[in-house]
Amino acid sequence: MKPKEKGYKNVNGIRMYYEIYGSGKPLVLIHGGGSSILFDFKEVISRLEGRFQLIGIDLQNHGLTDHRDIPETFEQDAHDVAALLKELSIERASFWGFSNGGNTVMQMAHLYPQITEKLIIASSFYKKSGMMDGFFESMAEATLDSMPETLKTNFLSLNPDFSKLENLFDKDSKRMQTFQDWDEKILTSIEVPVLFISGDKDVMKPEHVVEMWRLVPNAQLMILPAGHGSYMMADFEGNTDHQLIDMTANQVVKFLTH
Repeated sequence: MKPKEKGYKNVNGIRMYYEIYGSGKPLVLIHGGGSSILFDFKEVISRLEGRFQLIGIDLQNHGLTDHRDIPETFEQDAHDVAALLKELSIERASFWGFSNGGNTVMQMAHLYPQITEKLIIASSFYKKSGMMDGFFESMAEATLDSMPETLKTNFLSLNPDFSKLENLFDKDSKRMQTFQDWDEKILTSIEVPVLFISGDKDVMKPEHVVEMWRLVPNAQLMILPAGHGSYMMADFEGNTDHQLIDMTANQVVKFLTH
C-alpha cells in the first residue's frame, strides 16, 4: 500500500501532512482524536483505493502535521481541511470522519457546504448525553497514562518528540473537557447525503446515533455488532475482524456510488 502522493502543504500557519491513494472521485479521510491517517484508515484504504481517490489528512497536533499552541476545535479542523483541499485543487469531495473526525466532517458540511458531496460520520456525537455514562467524568480526570498505549506507540513512531505527544494529549483532552452541546441546526442544516455508522458497543449510545440520523434529512444508518471503530479498523487489542470491515467497506461503496 503505497501513496501516489504525499507531503506537506502550508495551511493556516502550519504545515499539514497528507497522503493520496488510488484514483477516481475524491474521498477525504479524517482520523479520530490522538490518531493519524493509517492508524484509523489502513484497512479502509486497502479496500477502497481501487475505487476512489483517497486523501488522508493528519490534523493539527496529530501524526506528521505541525503543532499549534491554541485550543483544538472542530471548527478549526474544518477550516484546516478546507484550506488543504484548496491547496490540492480539490473543489468538491466526500468525507469520511471517524470519532472526533466525524465531528470535524459535520462541521465541514455546516461551514463549507459548497465543497461537500457526501458524508460518512462514523462513531461520532453532538451532545454530551449521547456518550456512554461516565465518559465525560473520566475525561475530566484523564492523564497521559490513560491514553491507549497503541495510540501513544503510533504517535511516537511517526514523531519521536515526547513533548509533542504531551501537547497532543493536552489539546485533545481539553477539547473534550470543554465540549458544549451543539445546536441541532448543525445537523438539520446538512443537505448532502449522510451515512451514520456506529457500533452497538461503541463509546456513544446507539440511541444517540439514531437521534442524529433522525435530524439529518437525507441520511442512512448502520449500527454494527462492534466496539469503537472495530467495524473499520483493528480494535485497541490489535484484533482485526476482516469480514466485518469488508461489510462496512461494501456499504460505503454502495452509499458513495448510488
